[in-house]
Amino acid sequence: MALTAVVFFSGYGHTKRVAEYVAKGANAQLIAINEQGEISDADFDTLNAADAIIFGAPTYMGGVPWQFKKFADATSKIWFTSGWKDKVFGGFTNSASLNGDKQVTLISLQTLASQHGGLWVSLGQLPSNTMAATRNDINNLGGSVGLLVQSPSDAGADKIPEGDLESARLYGKRVANIAARLKK
Repeated sequence: MALTAVVFFSGYGHTKRVAEYVAKGANAQLIAINEQGEISDADFDTLNAADAIIFGAPTYMGGVPWQFKKFADATSKIWFTSGWKDKVFGGFTNSASLNGDKQVTLISLQTLASQHGGLWVSLGQLPSNTMAATRNDINNLGGSVGLLVQSPSDAGADKIPEGDLESARLYGKRVANIAARLKK
């Protein structure tokens, strides 16, 4: 079994709920980035020991929020020693809009993983793009680079569409399974 960690920032609780579903699928440890954009030394130890790291951040104004960026910048010491080289990585984001430029955030997360010399795992789910498709179907937003989630701006995290949450669980499972296969 691969040790997987989900490190995320959540401003309003929506990303946290998605992170919990990703972690459930991956049987992963959750690491929350705080309001100051920081995690503890023990959390960094967990990430350093992990076989797979899954990044999560909401999309604010077309990119990751400053708290996630501060965390990402803090990983430069790890980058300098190639500490995360050859780890398996994945990523997810959510925003209130169906599109909301979430792809830009995913590419930012993928680039961070690539800067560390990591191996990125795509979503691996066919899009639900037929006339009969609903928001309860997996990958109903049609992502491929990573997980895309839509959270209504006028509702709490409990109103995230079931299809997005199931996509999150399946994506976490995929990342962990690939990390386990590569660990052998």
